[in-house]
Amino acid sequence: MRTILITGPGGSGRTTVAAATALRAAGNGTRTLVLSADRTDTLGAILGAATGPTPTRITPQLTAWRPDATAGFRDDLARFQDRASNVLDLLGASRLDPEEVTPLPGAEELTLLRALRDAALSERHELLVVDLPPTQQALSLLSLPEELRRYLRRLLPAERQAAAGLRPVLGRLAGVPMPSEWLYETAARWDTELGAVEAVLADREAVVRLVAEPGPAGTDDVRSAGLALALRGLRPDALIANRVVPEEWPAGLVAQQRKALEEWQQSYDVHAVPHLGHDPRGTDDLTALAVPEVNDTTSTVEWPVTDHLAEDGVLVWHLPLPGAIRDELDLIRRGDELVVSAGQFRRIVPLPSALRRCTVAGAALREGELRIRFAPDPDLWPRTP
Repeated sequence: MRTILITGPGGSGRTTVAAATALRAAGNGTRTLVLSADRTDTLGAILGAATGPTPTRITPQLTAWRPDATAGFRDDLARFQDRASNVLDLLGASRLDPEEVTPLPGAEELTLLRALRDAALSERHELLVVDLPPTQQALSLLSLPEELRRYLRRLLPAERQAAAGLRPVLGRLAGVPMPSEWLYETAARWDTELGAVEAVLADREAVVRLVAEPGPAGTDDVRSAGLALALRGLRPDALIANRVVPEEWPAGLVAQQRKALEEWQQSYDVHAVPHLGHDPRGTDDLTALAVPEVNDTTSTVEWPVTDHLAEDGVLVWHLPLPGAIRDELDLIRRGDELVVSAGQFRRIVPLPSALRRCTVAGAALREGELRIRFAPDPDLWPRTP
């Protein structure tokens, strides 16, 4: 299954573009699911049919789904309370009833990730179009599975799970119920679920599309989003310039949009979607929008390691970071991981296996690419006979 992740700044029309993209693919005979996590039914208003926690058939080939974050959060909490009953009783804690539970911040994002995973595993559809939250939230959402899995591995490493079998014995000796293996079982289950989501997001068949309205604010957002995505090894397969006005509109607005479009075309595959003169509503309006078709491009960008041992005695790791500023870059080596910061964005990435036996020997930013040099550690590097 192919996945298209669509995001853009608030008010850019990303939900409209997501609906139009899904409708166009369905019109070409592709079994398509469009997924959104908005609390309000913006997707349904655009499609002309109410959407909700039960998938809704819009056309013979198009289904829309807006999962309920509240119901999902209640179910998760109920399962957690059941599994942690011994610990809760030990602490004298009273359980929460489903009726008094409201979702915590971030529940919508977790619900969307779970729905994305379930949709990918169901194999009922050939295309999944995801209406992501506004850009900054979407960027955090894309990094969430990787970061949560890292936290779980640090807090509950797999090698400690062997000790779980001793807990019942310790509990009998102490005379009080000890926290049982539920904690490790829960962590393992979460790691499996997060791994499935991470696999969907990292699949070469999954692409990211940005939506922005041409202008100064849109340009700033595109520049910021491009750098954040690059830090995750991603590049938008298309930039949708939404609500492009015709030449007969006020000259100042036309000139402002043309300037933004010219700048974007230097770096992205830009698709201009014309302004209809009104907010699109219903399948007829969506069909009139010139959104790009689904193609075989990928958003995955490789971070290769090149061998310069013979010439300079180093290995070089190449990280494409278009838009990065030298003074805003920072690198920290932590064991077998590298903390890379670019402006307001940061990512902790595991080192390729060959580089784990090396020390950092320097770095340079050249033509939008961060090149990090690694020198072999004599104590760890294989010796030549």
